[in-house]
Amino acid sequence: MVVSVLEEMRIRSLGVIDDAVVELSPGFTAVTGETGAGKTMVVTSLGLLLGGRADPALVRIGAKSAVVEGRVSVPPGAPAALRAEEAGAECEDGTLLISRTVSAEGRSRAHVGGRAVPVGLLAELADELVAVHGQTDQQGLLRPARQRAALDRYAGEAVAGPLTRYTAAYRRLRAVTAELDTITTRARERAQEADLLRFGLDEIASVAPRAGEDVELAAEAERLGHAEALSSAASLAHTALVGDPEDPEGVDATTLVAGAGRALEAVRSHDPVLAALADRVGEISILFGDVAGELAGYADQLDADPRRLAVVEERRAALTGLIRKYGENIDQVLGWAEDGAARLTELDGDDDRIDGLAGERDALRAELSGLAGTLTDARTEAAERFAGAVTAELASLAMPHARVSFALRWTEDPEGVEVGGRTVAYGPHGVDEVELLLAPHPGAPARPIAKGASGGELSRVMLAVEVVFAGTDPVPTYLFDEVDAGVGGRAAVEIGRRLAKLARTAQVVVVTHLPQVAAFADRQLLVEKTNDGSVTRSGVTVLEGEDRVRELSRMLAGQEDSQTARAHAEELLAAARADG
Repeated sequence: MVVSVLEEMRIRSLGVIDDAVVELSPGFTAVTGETGAGKTMVVTSLGLLLGGRADPALVRIGAKSAVVEGRVSVPPGAPAALRAEEAGAECEDGTLLISRTVSAEGRSRAHVGGRAVPVGLLAELADELVAVHGQTDQQGLLRPARQRAALDRYAGEAVAGPLTRYTAAYRRLRAVTAELDTITTRARERAQEADLLRFGLDEIASVAPRAGEDVELAAEAERLGHAEALSSAASLAHTALVGDPEDPEGVDATTLVAGAGRALEAVRSHDPVLAALADRVGEISILFGDVAGELAGYADQLDADPRRLAVVEERRAALTGLIRKYGENIDQVLGWAEDGAARLTELDGDDDRIDGLAGERDALRAELSGLAGTLTDARTEAAERFAGAVTAELASLAMPHARVSFALRWTEDPEGVEVGGRTVAYGPHGVDEVELLLAPHPGAPARPIAKGASGGELSRVMLAVEVVFAGTDPVPTYLFDEVDAGVGGRAAVEIGRRLAKLARTAQVVVVTHLPQVAAFADRQLLVEKTNDGSVTRSGVTVLEGEDRVRELSRMLAGQEDSQTARAHAEELLAAARADG
């Protein structure tokens, strides 16, 4: 089942295309037309739409910019829909709108779901939506990482299960190794930190400050420093309140207030207001007595011993030394000591932590070694089956002597893991470097497919791989350009048949000049230029019935009205329908 479908592209001012709409559909769509009519611009447009390099030379002469817009149906929950929504794009009713603009000056802009996005997001969506196979723009399975991923999916649970466990162990190993490296590489700094903490804690412990002690001592020092003045003031105030025993004729405040109270008491019954005032005078008399008593006690308890002042100042100096180093007051100094003690406990436990991490690291490396070997075995077995199936497909695609194989290589690395008696580099997917190789003819060395095949051969290899891989690769749309280059006759029929087979599980768009291929398409689009050499809206049409027979006749014989070509075209269409 096709997960996503590219429904339509609108292309404006790109190459020979002035303004054209390419309507696509599920299944197999063939794009045909005269040489130079602009068929390949379909591939170029899709490349731009999905994050390809913006070349200002593609902008049509006289235009300020080229614009490609695409409409893709993307079911909710599909990876492409989720990624687009993360970027703030809107995916309404399962439809995602994508656009790319390239100015004649070389500037490029991208929009997804009505929102401006980085061009890099289009490239991310490309991995989920479309695989392009063209003469100059091979993507997808040409990348070694994609080849490894393709092989893993082809292998199924034999790789998926061990790979899940391997990935979890690999991530944990990276975390453990990073923490271990941090602890060991910073051992000197941590030792210095521990020494400083011990010194500070010992210094604070030797002084043994109490919370709030600095404030208390500051108040006591102030009092002791002015003891004589304080004592004199208290004595004078006490005498003013209760009088001087040595001066019985003196007048004091208590005696005067008592006289005022007696005078009011004599007449208080005659006026409530005066009675209230008499009560207040009585309260004053009581307050004077209390204050006088406290002044007498204060004077008796006041310590004017200069030796005590010296002790207080010495203690304050010790506390000030701590405050200067560890906080703004003694409470902050005590807080620093609490935090420092906790940190020192952590640092002192590093040796035990290092031993524990080193043990876990060794166990994880051993686990990875075993899982990596299991992955290699499963991939080797799947690679033989996969390569054999692709080689069989190539035999029917005009490459009867070609041989495809997978190379699984390891790289020696003294810091790696041990597999099969060798210490090799490892990564998040195991130790295997997977690469698809092609020997195009007997005696030719097997080389990476990007280097071992011509453009046309490369497209056919990609087609063979995709056919074998159909149903397991999550990319739902394939676009092939010149997949039929250099072939004809029976081989061309086989190419058409295999493209139709691939289209049973994915959307397939093919730019072709072979009628044998186009005949197998579910839909055929004709690209035509106008008299001024441009492709307009009317220049991309869906061919049906007689129009399709006429186009196939032109492709066969270069003549639309040739009866022989028409008969052959009808025969091709009938055979393709019967084959389907």
